[in-house]
Amino acid sequence: MSVPRLELRHVTKRFGAVVANDDVRLTVEPGQIHAVLGENGAGKSTLMKVIYGAVHPDAGEFLWDGRPVQVDSPHQARALGIAMVFQHFSLFETLTVAENIWLGLSREIPLARVAADIVRKAREYGLELDPARTVYTLSVGERQRVEIVRALLGEPRLLILDEPTSVLTPQAVEKLFVTLRQLAATGCSILYISHKLDEIRSLCHQCTVLRNGRVAGICDPTAETTASLSRLMIGAEPPRLVRREHRPGNLALQVRELSLPRLDRFGVTLDRVSLEVHQGEVVGIAGVSGNGQAELMAAISGEDPRPEGEAVRLFGAPIGRLGAGARRKLGLHYVPEERLGRGAVPSLSLAHNLLLTRREAVRRTGWIDVGKLAGQARDIIGRFRVTAPGPRAVARSLSGGNLQKYIVGREIDAVPRVLVLAQPTWGVDVGAAAQIRGELLSLRDTGCAVLLVSEELDELFEVTDRLYVMARGRLSPPVPTATATVEQIGEWMSGLWTAPPAGTPASSGART
Repeated sequence: MSVPRLELRHVTKRFGAVVANDDVRLTVEPGQIHAVLGENGAGKSTLMKVIYGAVHPDAGEFLWDGRPVQVDSPHQARALGIAMVFQHFSLFETLTVAENIWLGLSREIPLARVAADIVRKAREYGLELDPARTVYTLSVGERQRVEIVRALLGEPRLLILDEPTSVLTPQAVEKLFVTLRQLAATGCSILYISHKLDEIRSLCHQCTVLRNGRVAGICDPTAETTASLSRLMIGAEPPRLVRREHRPGNLALQVRELSLPRLDRFGVTLDRVSLEVHQGEVVGIAGVSGNGQAELMAAISGEDPRPEGEAVRLFGAPIGRLGAGARRKLGLHYVPEERLGRGAVPSLSLAHNLLLTRREAVRRTGWIDVGKLAGQARDIIGRFRVTAPGPRAVARSLSGGNLQKYIVGREIDAVPRVLVLAQPTWGVDVGAAAQIRGELLSLRDTGCAVLLVSEELDELFEVTDRLYVMARGRLSPPVPTATATVEQIGEWMSGLWTAPPAGTPASSGART
């Protein structure tokens, strides 16, 4: 028998009264693709940070190639050959892609060589990446690509991937899987965290399931079904979505021939973008991150006030020049893709983060009714099953998935007339994702107009009534979700669509 590449014995980590990891055992063999599965708050991210040296365990042993070692820092982990792609990125906003990656390498390597290596590795994985771009101009998806390429440039012996496919087209996911299997064939071990159970069943050789910080089971995912993996993870199968007949009402949100020049040389120019969302329907926008979705969301939400008033209309009224606050008063709410910094203030409590978009607890005198604010936060925590100590917990103390549930819950709880969401279930476990999708369908059934931007094709096919695809700043014709295929949408993500025939209504769509 081979010596395990990595072995953890009785690892325990506490944060105050919270036990994040409780007597955890984990064994990863050379060349093995090993999944770590668990719902949000189960302790997966903490365990990965322990392995990477970013968090020090309170108890337990760490064996590397059969020898006990102590990993006190990421630098020591990288020296052993451990690389990690975090769910929350660790990039310097004002530096370029190449400079960010260069920081973790020897100063003896010229920056120009690093840039060339980035281009080579990115092409090898099918991940488009410009080493000269400044990080602050990148979308969330593009930043994840930086992290993946940075990890792979170190030729790791153990690669930890946290939700690596959330920004890829189906075709690119298949190519990444081919590469990961090739890496594993050379002896590189891979720890793979994903909430996509079909990915785990397709890719991974073994799976360790965490529940409430403890190992709940170890299994061969290829011998499991999606339902059985879900039961191992959350103790039950996720609730099935109940879809009622699609009955769209009046036109709620309209974008007409919107063209906007990019704000900087790294941005995306919007080219004659038009879309419609009616009351009582969910409209989806698919596409690889960085193709203009962020620019379009800024124009719709009010973050970008440049559009002509008539270019964006809400219930027939021009709102292109209105700010985000004015649009919220008219019933348009928005969930941005970036959780910390835009969706929530990291240092503020969950209760005080409500004040970003909600004003019910603010009295006419300007004083904040703290009790009412805490009560609202407590209701959202309970309704959306957010794992948090309470309303006073600061936003940055929550796991990524739990913070996402809270932010989405905050906007849904406001009972919007139009709700625009970007990547609402990114990094959220299967049970929570099913709940959020169910809430969106419930909103639709009450007459709310929902616009959903997502890179999760399964999600779009599950909850939307009509689909658009965005590529290079252009928006495809709409297509009814019921008649669309994954292959078609994947092709359209590359801009390969045809215009609808003359006289075709805008809502009927077109097929390639």
